[in-house]
Amino acid sequence: QEKLVESGGGLVHAGGSLTLSCAANGILFKDYNRAWFRQAGNKPRELLAKMFVSGGTTYTDSARGRFTISTDSAKNMVYLEMNNLEPEDSATYYCNVWFPNFWGQGTQVVVSS
Repeated sequence: QEKLVESGGGLVHAGGSLTLSCAANGILFKDYNRAWFRQAGNKPRELLAKMFVSGGTTYTDSARGRFTISTDSAKNMVYLEMNNLEPEDSATYYCNVWFPNFWGQGTQVVVSS
């Protein structure tokens, strides 16, 4: 059984917004550091945002100012709110926790120009 399951991907026009969700099976997000990554085609998987057990967050240049990572501990969900999307944001988006390291199967985002 998958530990992490992403959802919320889809097709959106440039300038639009999407919020991705990540559900967990058998683990509590509050006990793990969490992150969102993405992978476009054959490019390396790219880190976007981290949220630590402490609640602190960090963002990479690709995400800073447009994306927000958050956690709802009551629902045991992690989210990635994405605004002002660009065609270059088209990719498969992955939820991740560590340690140990768990990944979801990914959810695809396509941004049309």
